This record gives sequence, structure tokens and C-alpha cells, in this order.
Amino acid sequence: MHRYLDCNATYPQLKESLEAMTEAAMAAPGNPSSLHWAGRAARRIVDDARDRLAAFVGTEAGSIVYTSGGTEANNIAIHSVLSTSKPGRIITTAIEHPAVLKPLESFVAGHPEWELVKVRPDVTGVVSVESLKAVINDETRLLCLMYANNESGALQQVEEVAAICREKTVPMLVDAVQMLGKKPLRFNDLGIDFMSLSAHKIGGPKGIGALLVRRGVKLSELTPGGGQERGRRSGTENVPGIAGFSAALGKVDFSGCEAVRDLFESELQKRMPRAEVVAATAPRTANTSLVILPGLDGETLLMQLDLAGFAVASGSACSSGKREPSHVLLAMGASELKARSSLRVSFGPDNGSDDAIALVEALVTADQRLKKMAGMAA
Repeated sequence: MHRYLDCNATYPQLKESLEAMTEAAMAAPGNPSSLHWAGRAARRIVDDARDRLAAFVGTEAGSIVYTSGGTEANNIAIHSVLSTSKPGRIITTAIEHPAVLKPLESFVAGHPEWELVKVRPDVTGVVSVESLKAVINDETRLLCLMYANNESGALQQVEEVAAICREKTVPMLVDAVQMLGKKPLRFNDLGIDFMSLSAHKIGGPKGIGALLVRRGVKLSELTPGGGQERGRRSGTENVPGIAGFSAALGKVDFSGCEAVRDLFESELQKRMPRAEVVAATAPRTANTSLVILPGLDGETLLMQLDLAGFAVASGSACSSGKREPSHVLLAMGASELKARSSLRVSFGPDNGSDDAIALVEALVTADQRLKKMAGMAA
């Protein structure tokens, strides 16, 4: 029996989303920039979807720039600010997704006159408002902060940090990829400059996302071309993807996952007392559990669980194929050995208590098997 418990990596596409994509492809075959009937039909789908997304995240339609996903959205915002600013300081956290960390590190590597400050979280996985405020100075050109951590699920204090950035007129990018569909988002109320989103985290299609841009903020194109998206992101719009994204909005409710997640963690610690739950005392997304299992290699454990029919993760999906330890756990103060012994479980509304108990049983069995194999090898 297969059990899918990796919803932070991607949530299985919803039937409604797939149907919306098919309908858009068949009913509106034209290019949305074309003026004939087929083009107008495609443009109507894009405009209606933009209106719906705007209402869902608390902004106006003109603030939405459709992208290929959260990674591109983050890159566009970062490029736009840094390419048009004089050298200064960039502030982010040590637990950001690679979609933020990598472009920042790459930019600073090529522009040594810039300074990149990565603020570490406390042991609960939360970056304090005070620690971020302390490093903001007159030379700060951009602050990047994720809303919900993709590995630990820990929620960051975005509202409080946004208020400081507004006061000090520091542009702010919020990576809300893991927050969409899990907590209400009201972009305009935050007063930030940019927010990134991705459709496949909520049952929409892969390869479509959005960047929200505050009204009045000029956005520089990362890839100039035909001038689509009001000259902010060139390239023919992905009409079926946009339709599928729109159809998925509000369809997946993760709130009920908290009971299943808590059951998994409590049963795991009963059966394997050495197991550590990361960010257990921090506000978290309801579906996410990051655990450390001392003495077990995360990659080896992942393969054992895969053979048993479980889909889980040993880190973010973007890096789970690599052997490097979790940069999130290292930033939280975990040793490299512990960071390599981690497992991320991210439940969805289709998962129940039977999935939680079955996973615990599979972990106990894998632990016993690996211990026996280690004893035989010795």
C-alpha cells in the first residue's frame, strides 16, 4: 500500500485543477496577446484567474505577475531590487529556501562590494524580530524572509518584521510558497514589496506560480522579450497552468492535519524515545513534522520507507537527492550528524490516523532492521 506523506514537496494535483487546465487548452487555443476571438478567449481566462487570485491573497489584480513558480518569482524580485540599487547590505535568514539563498549568494559572489547578512534562528526554528532589526542599517537594500519554513514548518514573524521594514523604508520579499492555503494571506495589509507563491503546493499544476508586487513598485524584467505581464515578465502566458492554479485556490484545507501530525509525533516518541521533534514549541504549519532520529542515516531510512510504500523526505525536495545535511537544522544548532539523521513528514487532508500509526510502525521496523544489519557487519 502506498502512502503519500510529502505534501510540502508537492500536493497531488486536484481533479478540479486538471479539468480546468484541459478546458482552457481546448476552449481557448489562442495566444492571450492575440486580438482575434481565440486570443480574447485565452485572455479572458487569464484575467478571470488573476482576479480570483488577487481576492484570495488580499491584493489587486494589477499586483500579480504570473511566473513559472516560486523560484522564478523570488529571482525576479531579487534581481529587480539589486540590479537597480547602489551597493549595500542584503539581509536574509540562514533557513531560507535555496530559491532565495542561492540567487543572493550568487549575486554577492559576483559583486563583492555588496554585503549579505544571514541571521540564524533560535533553537525553535524562529528568527527573532530583534535579531533582524539589529542588523538593519541605512545601507540595507533588501530584506528576504520566508513565511513558513519548508522543512520544520516553523512560522516566522513576518508581520512584525514587515512593520519595521516599512518604518525604515527597506524593500521586503516574503517567500510565502509554504504558507499559501495553510494560513490566510493579505498581501496589501502587510505593506511589503514582494511575495512569492507556487501553485503545486495547493493541488495546482507544477510549473506555475506568481509574484505579488506592491502597487507603485517598479519591477525590472529578468528576461526581457515580448513585454507580457505588463512588461514585468516576458513570455507567452501559460494559460492552462494559470487556469489550473486558479481552480485549486481554497480547495485544500490543511488545518485538520494537526491532529494527525500530533498523533504521529506522540506515538513516535513512545516507540522511539530518542526521537526529537524539531520546532515542537514554535508556531508551525499544521501538517509539518521534522524529526531527528539519532543513530539513523536519513537517506538510508528514506530508502527503507520507500520500499515499504511511504513517500516522505529527508529535507527540501530541491535538495533531497543530495547528501549534504539540512542547512535548516545546522542553522538551528544541530550537529552535522543529527542533521543527517532527520526526516520530514508533511501530511495532507487525505491522510488519517492510520497513516500516522503505520509510519511509526515502519520507522520502528526500519530501525530494528538497520540495527541488525549494523550488528552483522560488525
